[in-house]
Amino acid sequence: MAKCQICGKKPSFGHNVSFSKRRTNRMWRPNIQKTTITNKDGSSVQVKACTQCIRTMSKVR
Repeated sequence: MAKCQICGKKPSFGHNVSFSKRRTNRMWRPNIQKTTITNKDGSSVQVKACTQCIRTMSKVR
């Protein structure tokens, strides 16, 4: 399932609204990537994370 293991972001639902105000179902999916992160103790773990969390983790180093 497309769910970020760090922040818990998952698909959200809504509607496409056309010019004539007709509504059709729509789904927004987060951009989930498999990445390897290094813990404070030096061990590395592979997680599924959204790109926003990957960017945030690269700043924290």
